[in-house]
Amino acid sequence: QSQVVESGGGSVQSGKSLTLSCVGSGFLFDTYTMGWFRQAPGKEREGVSCIDTNTQRFYADSVTGRFTISRDNAKNTVYLQMDNLKPEDTGTYYCAASLITTLYPRGGLLEEAQYDYWGRGTQVAVSS
Repeated sequence: QSQVVESGGGSVQSGKSLTLSCVGSGFLFDTYTMGWFRQAPGKEREGVSCIDTNTQRFYADSVTGRFTISRDNAKNTVYLQMDNLKPEDTGTYYCAASLITTLYPRGGLLEEAQYDYWGRGTQVAVSS
C-alpha cells in the first residue's frame, strides 16, 4: 500500500522555525515529485512548495525566502524547513507525491490534481 506520513507539526510563536518531515512508502520514492500543501481554517487547500526528482524546487510567493524544501531519497523522506513563521502560516500541512517526475517546463507543480498520494496532514499553529 502506497502512503505518505507527515510529522513535525506543532505550536510556535511568530518568528520561530519548524521542520516538517514526510516519509513515503510502498512506491519508488525517488521517481516522484514531492509537494507540500496547506489548509488554513476556513480556507481552501493551497500549494506551498514542491521538489522534483532532479531536486528542482518551486515555492509559492507567500513562503519564498522563508521555507526550504529538501529530500533524502535514501530515507524516502521530504522535508519542509519553515523559518520566520507568521500567524498566516497556521494550518494543516499535507505532503503529497506526484508521478510527474520533473518541474520542467512548468516551473512549478502545485495543483492538487497532479498528485497521486496524500498524507493525513500535520497541524501547525503560529501565534503572534
